[in-house]
This record gives sequence, structure tokens and C-alpha cells, in this order.
Amino acid sequence: MRKSGFKSPVFKLMAVAATTAVCAVAAMPAEARDTPYHLKIEDVKKDPRYAENVPGNITFYFAGQQAPGSGKDLGEYVTNKKSNSFGRPDEEACRWAMISAMKELGERAVAEGGDTVINIISYYKKNPFSSDSEYECHAGGFVAGVALKGTVVKLNK
Repeated sequence: MRKSGFKSPVFKLMAVAATTAVCAVAAMPAEARDTPYHLKIEDVKKDPRYAENVPGNITFYFAGQQAPGSGKDLGEYVTNKKSNSFGRPDEEACRWAMISAMKELGERAVAEGGDTVINIISYYKKNPFSSDSEYECHAGGFVAGVALKGTVVKLNK
């Protein structure tokens, strides 16, 4: 009768070595990349996809910019958008995530009956970054993310 290869000492040694190697790799800490960027808002607005996606009837004012006049406060809202960054430059993935975040803020303004979003700040992981010319984006190996917080208002015109 022939002996099974699964009971041979060599097979058992190979199985133990393979199991040990798999466990060692699984136990290694995963170092996920999370690179912060401060990028120009103007570059986002120049992208043709901005005009195609962000509601054109909504006006946006970032922190430090003054909206003309006053209006009715319709609430503060946060958006957190992600973009696939695999195989793309970080800045490109960040630009698309920012367009998506602006689109969501604009759609929220429309839904609430507003015409303007004021006091917009970057709010990645609830950490505020205020600028009237830059937004914050974090990029990893597979995903880039932009979070914004702003107040929707209906301006008195």
C-alpha cells in the first residue's frame, strides 16, 4: 500500500513553515499612507467637471470671504467625499473629491431652499482648516478624501 504524501515528515515541515510565514505577515502592522495636501480652490473651479457637477445657481464663500449682505441661516452641514486614487496622481484624485464635496454642499443648499454656502472650511477627520484659497485633502494608496463644513443661507437680495 502506498503512503500518503500528507503524512510525510517533509510535507509536515513545509506546512508548518508556510503557516508560520502567513501568520508572520498577517501580524505585521499595516502602514496606510495618509498624505495631507493643501491645494488651490481655483484649480478645482477651472476643471470642466466642476461646471458639469456643481450647481451653478449656488454661490460659495470660503472662510475669510464676505458674502454680500445678510440672510437667513438654514443650517450648518458637513460633507465627506472620497475618490479612487489608485493609479492616479494624488492631486487629480483630490480635485475630484473636492468637486464631489462642493456638489454635495450645493445640492444641500438647493434642498434647504438656500442660494449660498458661507464659512466653508476643510474639516477632514473633524480637524478644521480655514483658508479662502486652499482646501485640505488627504490621499492614500487607494483613496483620497475631502471633508467640508459650511453654512447654507438664503441671502436677502
